[in-house]
Amino acid sequence: MRSVPPALLSSAGLVAGFAVTRLQRHRSWSGLVAGAGGLAAMESCRRRSGGGRALVLGAAYAGALAGSHPLARRIGAWPAVFTAAGGVAVTARMLARGGTAPTG
Repeated sequence: MRSVPPALLSSAGLVAGFAVTRLQRHRSWSGLVAGAGGLAAMESCRRRSGGGRALVLGAAYAGALAGSHPLARRIGAWPAVFTAAGGVAVTARMLARGGTAPTG
């Protein structure tokens, strides 16, 4: 059975984490959801490409999560979350494919 791509897990973790904040107004629950998405993405990446690349993905995920907050003040909350999710998804795809650029 194939694992879920790290790009999907990472972007879904960020979007779902923010959605929980909006729906439940519980930051602790949203952190749990976002954290689980990041850890799942790292594990998927580790299985495909090794531990080093998984750690890089984890750092990129944390950076995207942190960076979405100041970005939200400039462009709005949801656009910032989608921008961060897109950026980390591209990074995850590149890392899981051995660092090469995606080819259509």
